[in-house]
Amino acid sequence: MSNEKKSAKSYVQRFGKFLSGMVMPNIGAFIAWGLITAFFIPTGWLPNEKLATLVDPMIKYLLPLLIAYTGGKAIAGLRGGVMGAIAAMGAIVGAEIPMFIGAMIMGPLAGYVIKKFDKAVDGKIPTGFEMLVNNFSIGILGMILAIFAYFGIGPFVSALTLILEKGVRIMVNAGLLPLVSIFVEPAKVLFLNNAINHGIFAPIGLLETKELGRSIMFLLEPNPGPGLGILLAYTILGKGSAKNSAPGAIIIHFFGGIHEIYFPYILMNPVLVLAAIAGGASGVFVFSLLGAGLPSTPSPGSIIALMALAQKGVHLPILAGVAVSTVVSFLVASPFVRRAAAQEGDIDSAKAKMASMKAESKGITTTADVEDSNTTPQAENNKEIKSIVFACDAGMGSSAMGASRFKNRVKNLNLDLNITNSSVDNIPEGTDVVVTHENLTERARSNKPDAEVISIKNFLSDPNIDELYNRLENADKK
Repeated sequence: MSNEKKSAKSYVQRFGKFLSGMVMPNIGAFIAWGLITAFFIPTGWLPNEKLATLVDPMIKYLLPLLIAYTGGKAIAGLRGGVMGAIAAMGAIVGAEIPMFIGAMIMGPLAGYVIKKFDKAVDGKIPTGFEMLVNNFSIGILGMILAIFAYFGIGPFVSALTLILEKGVRIMVNAGLLPLVSIFVEPAKVLFLNNAINHGIFAPIGLLETKELGRSIMFLLEPNPGPGLGILLAYTILGKGSAKNSAPGAIIIHFFGGIHEIYFPYILMNPVLVLAAIAGGASGVFVFSLLGAGLPSTPSPGSIIALMALAQKGVHLPILAGVAVSTVVSFLVASPFVRRAAAQEGDIDSAKAKMASMKAESKGITTTADVEDSNTTPQAENNKEIKSIVFACDAGMGSSAMGASRFKNRVKNLNLDLNITNSSVDNIPEGTDVVVTHENLTERARSNKPDAEVISIKNFLSDPNIDELYNRLENADKK
């Protein structure tokens, strides 16, 4: 893979991470809105005319403002957050539809504007006028951006969203919606799932929910069926460590909702993306056929979250879609998993052998490509390690699982170690070693060039994690 292709993928991942970074911190508010909708609207579990009045203000004002505040804060701290909320208010009032895309635009834009202003006036404000300038700068610039959003962003996003909504409706009416799995499933494996789910499907889904009470959009990406089918294929037909780790991955994926756990099983046998696509498309077909949908985004994508958000009469259609996608994914994946097991034997042995060969030839401890290893100096094996960070895209799923597992593993060594997890874009200062998936290695090295980056394929079981443990164990004996 060329540096240009890797950089392009890294940029797309960063963009997706930024989009999801505006939504993920506020996912609790989305769930609260979804539960209120599921319970109290006229078609809900406990219809209540008064409590149902919470639904519209939350979707039109609260949720977009939270997103805009979070986006602005990510750019320029608290001042950026306040600016983002002010600016987004113009888009919200200037449109009749929930302005989530407008909030995603105006929040970061407002943060950028105030950040540039603060940099321009830094050191130039007369003593005693700091508070005056700080407050009025937000007030004046916020007002200008709010007016711009009212006349520009609001109408533009309204038109764009309506076009997208009509396009999706056409796909639904024509029976073509299952085809979205052709790009959704591969994108998930490349860690672009958050960008697609929160940046495309969620705004359209929220519009449909406002009209119909639920939307199939909230089932397109979170459906655990495709991943479950692949993991079942490894459990029944796999070999070696892949087979042994798959049952545990099933529990984490299906009940815990951490879909990243099955991505490595596809990456080590890429043709399995066909199984994921087939499973996703078949599940979407059943969802469409039976009228399945949810009132909000389930997070995490667990079967428990899906069932908790499902409204009365929708549980069976959702279960049917998940079941069909699981079966189809399993059937398509089975011959590929069986063939790989017969031809390659223990996949982890092969990975360990390759990692060892590369380490010997390059004098490093990662499985990254040669071109990657030359871009960032890696720490020496004899360097004292005090802080280890497991990093994934969002910093809440697979990295948390990996950190917890490794922390328990090294407990017996009695070392003075700080082991934690984080987003690959927010690795803490003072980190000595970063453990991350090979698809995120480039971003980790770019964000933390002074740390050793260990590239892995699987947070549950990987030879490079074993090698890190051996280094710590040997250091303990010295």
